[in-house]
Amino acid sequence: MAKHLLPLLCFLFLCCWTATSAEYMRYKDPKQPLNTRIKDLLDRMTLEEKIGQMTQIDRAVATPEIMQQYSIGSLLSGGGSVPLPKATQKDWVDMVNGFQNGSLNSRLGIPMIYGIDAVHGHNNVYKATIFPHNVGLGATRDPDLAKRIGAATALEVRATGIPYVFAPCIAVCRDPRWGRCYESYSEDHRIVQSMTEIIPGLQGEIPANSPKGVPYVGGKDKVVACAKHFVGDGGTTKGINENNTVIDRHGLLSIHMPAYYNSIIEGVSTVMVSYSSWNGKKMHANCELITNFLKNTLRFRGFVISDWQGIDRITPEPHSNYTYSVEASINAGIDMIMVPYNHTEFIDILTDQVKKNVVTMDRIDDAVRRILRVKFIAGLFENPLADYSFADQLGSQAHRDLAREAVRKSLVLLKNGENADSPLLPLPKNASRILVAGSHANNLGYQCGGWTISWQGQGGNNITAGTTILSGISNTVDPSTEVIYSENPSADFVKSNNFSYAIVIVGEPPYAETNGDNLNLTIPEPGLSTLNNVCTSVKCVVVLISGRPLVIQPYLPSIEALVAAWLPGSEGQGVADVLFGDYGFTGKLPRTWFKTVDQLPMNYGDAYYDPLFPLGYGLTTEPVTA
Repeated sequence: MAKHLLPLLCFLFLCCWTATSAEYMRYKDPKQPLNTRIKDLLDRMTLEEKIGQMTQIDRAVATPEIMQQYSIGSLLSGGGSVPLPKATQKDWVDMVNGFQNGSLNSRLGIPMIYGIDAVHGHNNVYKATIFPHNVGLGATRDPDLAKRIGAATALEVRATGIPYVFAPCIAVCRDPRWGRCYESYSEDHRIVQSMTEIIPGLQGEIPANSPKGVPYVGGKDKVVACAKHFVGDGGTTKGINENNTVIDRHGLLSIHMPAYYNSIIEGVSTVMVSYSSWNGKKMHANCELITNFLKNTLRFRGFVISDWQGIDRITPEPHSNYTYSVEASINAGIDMIMVPYNHTEFIDILTDQVKKNVVTMDRIDDAVRRILRVKFIAGLFENPLADYSFADQLGSQAHRDLAREAVRKSLVLLKNGENADSPLLPLPKNASRILVAGSHANNLGYQCGGWTISWQGQGGNNITAGTTILSGISNTVDPSTEVIYSENPSADFVKSNNFSYAIVIVGEPPYAETNGDNLNLTIPEPGLSTLNNVCTSVKCVVVLISGRPLVIQPYLPSIEALVAAWLPGSEGQGVADVLFGDYGFTGKLPRTWFKTVDQLPMNYGDAYYDPLFPLGYGLTTEPVTA
């Protein structure tokens, strides 16, 4: 009898084994519905694996072994965190894949997601295209341009094997004294809302009839985007970075929140929380806004990520009560925590809190479900490893041409002669001798600004590939025109050289975040001296390179023409294109230009609105026809 039962028992065992095997593979099967895959994987995960997925560390402290052992969910490059100086596209891909292989060797093989600050192009990467910072894009009033820049940036980021960018910044900067004001498209939330078109550029166009609030990534040539910093980061008192935004709920929702509505409708996959506070409550601990409003009211289905060591700063002295910071941030609704240098402390504390029910398993599962949703939608389970197929996209000529177009459209002409009958611009190309002066005329790093190669940015022409404004001028004028460059000439030098006119290019040195907070907003020396020496001695056009309006009113009488060029990025040729009339000036101020800093904060619509140049101001010129 046993002999007759043996085949039947073998058959039943085989059926059970096959069913178990098929069930085990369900989360790896792209034909399964998304929610089925998420649930199947979530059900298999231990608490340790779940908390590992909620952890993001910097590449500088990561190893493939750490990725495997802790099931780390994400890696990032902070500003300037690179595989090696002047790393190639291949260096980046190989580094990312090395870490990814560690993740794939973990028990469940959950791929990690690598994130980077690509805030004006792929700005950490040597020879990438550097686009104008957001304040310049706001001046273009061109949402389609923003979308095309998003698509180009996505290709360059994918070229280095990276699927996730911490962009766009959709802050509404209400005070130019803020060191991040150049990361804001405008003081007007409507302009910021329109420029969220960069999101479908980065992620792909969300399909018709797609459910609202669900993240979307359209393929291997697109990246996961991140709307930041939630919420009110641009409204802090005196523009002090990471400070307190004092405003009623109506003001917060009507000024600082609207661009998040657009971003969510456009399928943005992640949202980053702001260091700042709202009426004294740290955003990283604000359950009412993160969970109740963003997740429940707006029905955002992607994941919420902290800023760099953001939870540490919940306490007045950073990291002084880290146990509380972990509890407060996770219970507020943050799903992934940037703990760049010390993952074990975070993992140990959160594990203990779950075991003591200080943080519930429901909250952990909500976080991990959201993280997995984004990873599945980004295609990381099907294509976890990058290849070299997008290598030719990094710094491509098509992208540099696009950046040059963006520079042209971002320039705002604030003055052009004493009246409309005597314009200086466009400049003649065939003058006999012209002077180009100023600290920013021949400095690629200065025209790119902060968040370029390093976190704070840096000066010099060897930091990456690009064209300085001086080179652009030399390339544009008639071959017979003598171009004399002097960074800081004396008035006597200017008077004695019989120049037809001068182009003075001055402004702010590079900065990022708190280092850029500035209560006086004056043009730094030697810029003012250069401006005075040149413009009191010869007809001059001043090109101002800055992340925001600066004090200019006292010097206007001696300036024949004034151009706000913002932080144009790597393609300085775009400035020359418009100065000499190959294209006309079309840009409009994305920010109010104040007379004195005593007026600040001053924004369009304020009761006592008395600007030097109002929001939306910008003179136009026609292209010169041959």
